[in-house]
Amino acid sequence: MNPLFGHDPFWVVLLKSVLIFVVLVVYTLFNIWFERRVVAKMQHRIGPNVHGPFGLLQSLADGVKLALKEDIVVKAADKVVYVLAPILATIPAFLAWAVIPFGPEVTIPFTDQKTMLQLTDLPVAVLYILAVTSIGVYGIVLAGWSSGSIYALLGGLRSSAQMISYEVAMGLSLVSVFMYAGSMSTSEIVSAQHSMWYFVPLFPSFVIYVIAMIGETNRAPFDLPEAEGELVGGFHTEYSSLKFALFFLAEYVNMVTVSALATTMFLGGWRAPFGLSHLWDGALNENYWPLLWFFGKTLFFIFIFVWLRGTLPRMRYDQFMSFGWKILIPVALAWIVAVAFIRKLKSEDMLDGPALFIVAGVAGVLVILTFLIPEKKEPEPEPEPDEVDAFAGGYPVPPITEPPTRNAR
Repeated sequence: MNPLFGHDPFWVVLLKSVLIFVVLVVYTLFNIWFERRVVAKMQHRIGPNVHGPFGLLQSLADGVKLALKEDIVVKAADKVVYVLAPILATIPAFLAWAVIPFGPEVTIPFTDQKTMLQLTDLPVAVLYILAVTSIGVYGIVLAGWSSGSIYALLGGLRSSAQMISYEVAMGLSLVSVFMYAGSMSTSEIVSAQHSMWYFVPLFPSFVIYVIAMIGETNRAPFDLPEAEGELVGGFHTEYSSLKFALFFLAEYVNMVTVSALATTMFLGGWRAPFGLSHLWDGALNENYWPLLWFFGKTLFFIFIFVWLRGTLPRMRYDQFMSFGWKILIPVALAWIVAVAFIRKLKSEDMLDGPALFIVAGVAGVLVILTFLIPEKKEPEPEPEPDEVDAFAGGYPVPPITEPPTRNAR
């Protein structure tokens, strides 16, 4: 890791922390506007176009509207947990950004202080991100439990089961990246991709991660904890005003977090796209230029979120859970074994460059083809014969009774 980590003055750490918070809030406001505009284009609607140029201030207007709404606390709620739940869901979304690399070493303007465009780094930075983001599910579960509503409770339980299931697949998809980079440090993983981004040799891991990150963030078509058809609004049904806005903020910050992690793990992080990095003797990977590439790549993943929301229908819950446990996790495990085998052959000089790409490509195609294998359906049981209802026609049939015996005189 860079020796600058852990040696920044306090004012530099404070400055970077405040900038990360401000950037995430502004980026969230932009993503809400971006989602509405893109979905409007897909569905031939106008979208926000009144507040500010092109409706850019619509997200800010929505925030002001939520702040001015009446803050209601339902009588059946556990008030302490009810208030703490949205805070517990929001804070982990921001904490994960402590180890996300935005760029290389730079000089702070108007000073001679050098620092990394990253708050800090850890030898196990990726595990830190997975651990911190998993805490957010407690806020969702506690919100459903403390609301005193069966709909909110079921939404919270669905969300916990969903996030636990797809966190396993997400973590397994990153194991192959650790094998290639030889580190769990985010800055070192980005440095290891200077010649090739990992989505090329590890394309199946990239596909598994993208699917898992959509399920992890409860976004369509996997937004089953918020299924309006059966659970109204899900875990936040009984929330309003700023507490509801915190859940809204946590969802969009988590979208950016998983997009930033995908950028760091598979798309070279802050490095310039292929071809552009060789211009100007690598100047596009120096100073503050990498911020442009980093946020451009994250916006690409945000577009995938919006694209899927505007095109795919919601899955059934049993289909979704079966897909995670019976397909994604076994495929991820099989791919880890294949990557370990290929890395071993390469370390023994038994595979050269072209052969390695051929083997990796064939393995990737086989893994992707497993998604197309139809699931074996169990034979449906034969229907039982219907019972005859004597009252079905509207004319009741009197029960059969023994005739009364005639008394002898």
